[in-house]
Amino acid sequence: MKEAYVLDQTFENVDFTQNPLEKGEYENCTFLNCNFEYEDLSGFNFNDCEFIGCNLSMVKLVSTGFRDVSFKESKMFGLQFNDCNEFGMSFRFEGCSLNNSIFYQTAIKKTLFKDSKLIEVDFVECDLSNSVFNNCDFSGAVFDRTNLEKADLRTSVNYSIDPSQNRLKKAKFSLSQIYGLLYKFDIEIDKNG
Repeated sequence: MKEAYVLDQTFENVDFTQNPLEKGEYENCTFLNCNFEYEDLSGFNFNDCEFIGCNLSMVKLVSTGFRDVSFKESKMFGLQFNDCNEFGMSFRFEGCSLNNSIFYQTAIKKTLFKDSKLIEVDFVECDLSNSVFNNCDFSGAVFDRTNLEKADLRTSVNYSIDPSQNRLKKAKFSLSQIYGLLYKFDIEIDKNG
């Protein structure tokens, strides 16, 4: 069966749980306020696409290709980005909720996460070097053997990152959130001193 090739299309207010998206390659497409919850997007390819105000929670992403894809104001709970096609994988997140998503062992250098909730996200063995986390909430996120070299977390909050277990060379942090790097030492930091 021949797969679809869709170019320069806008999909607005479509509930793909009722009428699934045709499997194939989507280039320069916009998905606006669409519902993909629990859908299977395995094997799909998205190039230069935008997802705005969409619900992508619990979507299956086995061998899914994301190349220069932008997610804005979208709900993306429980996604397993580690299942995606790694070739050329690049995306940016703005105003998204990625709670309980998994980036285990993904190489996503220079990724922008802006105004996003990254609660209980798995970043174990992930390469996030040169990434920017602008105003993100990392409550419960897991960093272990993660490459955060030259990453910028100055405006983010609630992270717990063990400097002895992660690569942090030239990473940027704010003084107000320094406890997130020292938590394992069980020391008290006087924020007034």
